[in-house]
Amino acid sequence: MSNSADTLAARSLLSAHAVRERSHEMLAAALAGEVAEWRVDPARLEAAADLTAEVVRDAYPDLKVPFHARWRHFIVAGRDLWAELDGGWREPADRARAAFDLAITSVLLDAGAGMDWRYRDQQTGATLSRSEGLGIASFRLFESGALSAEPSDPLRADSLTGVTAQVLATGFQAGADNPLVGLEGRAALLRALGAAVGRPGDLFDVMAARAVDGRLPAPVILEVLLQALGPIWPGRLSLAGVPLGDCWRHPAIKRDDVTDGYMPIHKLSQWLSYSLIEPLEAAGIAVTDIDGLTGLAEYRNGGLFFDTGVLSLADPGDAGRRHPVEGTLVVGWRALTVALLDKIAPMVRERLGVTAEAFPLARVLEGGTWAAGRRIAKSLRADGGPPIAVISDGTVF
Repeated sequence: MSNSADTLAARSLLSAHAVRERSHEMLAAALAGEVAEWRVDPARLEAAADLTAEVVRDAYPDLKVPFHARWRHFIVAGRDLWAELDGGWREPADRARAAFDLAITSVLLDAGAGMDWRYRDQQTGATLSRSEGLGIASFRLFESGALSAEPSDPLRADSLTGVTAQVLATGFQAGADNPLVGLEGRAALLRALGAAVGRPGDLFDVMAARAVDGRLPAPVILEVLLQALGPIWPGRLSLAGVPLGDCWRHPAIKRDDVTDGYMPIHKLSQWLSYSLIEPLEAAGIAVTDIDGLTGLAEYRNGGLFFDTGVLSLADPGDAGRRHPVEGTLVVGWRALTVALLDKIAPMVRERLGVTAEAFPLARVLEGGTWAAGRRIAKSLRADGGPPIAVISDGTVF
C-alpha cells in the first residue's frame, strides 16, 4: 500500500462511522468468546433497558429529554448560568463563538475528578462533585476572564497557551485537602488546544462553512473537531503521520491495511460534538443526522452494562485491580459499551413509546443510560464510583 493510501486509511479512523463499525466488530468477537477479558450476556439487556426507561420516566415524566450535552451541567440550583450570561454580543455568531469557547474548554477539563474533590459555588451556594462540579468550576473560570487575552472582553478563550496547573487549581478550589486528579494533564491539554487552534470559537466558522443550505450533519462536527484537536492529546497513537486521539490497539479488530488492530472511540470529542449542536442551532444552522454520532464510552454507560450483568469479567479478580486506559481490558470495555448503547436504544424507545426521530441517541444517553448507570452504581457501591478502576491521565474519562 502506498503512503498516501496509508494516510487515507489512518484518516478513516477519525470518524463516528469507524467508531460504530469497529465497536460492533468488538461485540461480535466478544459474543463469539474471542475477547479474552469480557463475557457478554445479551439477555441481560432487558433488565438494563427496564432500568433506563424507569430512570427516564422518573426524571422526565413528559419525556421531553434534552440532548446529552455540557449545557446540562451549567444549570444549578434552578438557574441556567449560560442563559443568564450577558456578553453584549451583537450577532448570533458572536454568541456562538463564545459558546464554542466555553463548551470546548469545559469538556476538555471534564475528565474524571476523582472521588474526593468538591466545588463550592459561592453565587448559588451549591456544593458539587464529579461532572457537575467540573462543569460549574469551568464555567466560573471562563466567566472570570481567566482564559481571555482581552480584559475588556472576558467571555472568550484565546489565552490558553498560558494556562498552568496553578491557574486550574485556584479556579477549581483544588489543593491537598480537596484533591483533583490530573491537574497537570488538564492544563497541558488546554495549552495544547491553544497552540493547535488559537481560539476554539473560531471552529464555529469552520463548521458554518461546511453547512449546505443551512444544514450540517452531526458527523461533520466530529470530523472537524478530530482534525483540529488531533495534535493536542498527550502520548497518543499516530498512524501514517495522522494523530489518532482517543484511539487504541486491540487484537479483536482485524483489517488488511495499516489500521489492523486499531479501535477508535473519540469519547470526549463526541460528547463535545453533542454539546456544539445547541450553539450551532441557536446561530441558525440546522444539525442533521444526530444519530450518526455514537454513544459515549465512559464509565457511567459502561458501568450500567457491567452492573446489570450484560458485561462480566472473565476473571472476576480483575474487578479489584487498576487497569491502564490503553490496556485491552479497558479498550474492550469501552468499545463494547458503544455497541451495546446501539442495542439498548431501540429497547428503551419501545418501553417509552417514542420514535427514533423524536428520541435520538443523544436523548437516550442523557435521560437515560448515563443517569441509570449512576443510579445503579450508587445502589451497589458506597462511593457510587465506577465498577472498574481505570488509570487515566485526566484526558480520557
